[in-house]
Amino acid sequence: MPLPDAVKEFQKAGRERLYPSITNPNWLVLRKRRELFVAWLKNIPSDSLSVLDVGGRIQPYRELLGKRCASYLAIDVNPAPLVDVVGQAERLPFSDQQFDLIFCTQVLEYIPEPAVVVDEIYRTLKNGGLLLLSAPAVFPRDSESEYWRFLPCALTRLLSSFSSVEVVPEGNSAVGFIRTSNVCLVAFVRPALLGTLLRFSAIPILNLLGAAAQRFMRGTNDRFSANYSVLARK
Repeated sequence: MPLPDAVKEFQKAGRERLYPSITNPNWLVLRKRRELFVAWLKNIPSDSLSVLDVGGRIQPYRELLGKRCASYLAIDVNPAPLVDVVGQAERLPFSDQQFDLIFCTQVLEYIPEPAVVVDEIYRTLKNGGLLLLSAPAVFPRDSESEYWRFLPCALTRLLSSFSSVEVVPEGNSAVGFIRTSNVCLVAFVRPALLGTLLRFSAIPILNLLGAAAQRFMRGTNDRFSANYSVLARK
């Protein structure tokens, strides 16, 4: 049976997050996040995973698991074609120690009390289970319901109940500066037509410069990293 158009639309959005076009202002961080998640997921031995996606409207990283899922559930506050459960991350309607793996990407900045969400994730993870998380450090406000930006110490503190936590910048300071310039150009330029023109002219050039900076300036600091990925083990 063919998939409904609404499902296809959300799946397309997920693939664009996983494999972004070079015209995407977020290309640098999304590309790095995919690399990190691929490397982390390779080290999971199980081929029968129970997975939860918190804020999983488009599920970009589900594809990385291939056929290794026994179950994959997505929860979000808003109904959407790929969402299995409509509910709040602060009150996950799942049993203790139910999941082997939980995704929570670009969600905590919208939560008034992110520590409550982390506690719920910890509760529903099995012992030895993994959390793959991402959170912004620098980004223009894109919603009236945003509350937070996160630095490594904050993420480490939030996840202090986990047995191990690895916080990795999604690019060095040069990448952070270029990505921030990208999103500001698109967000602040008016009219919208000019923003579209920038996506197909300046943005790809800046993205390539950022990729070169990441490759050839490995020793530079990450004090202006724009986004962080996290691997935490219960």
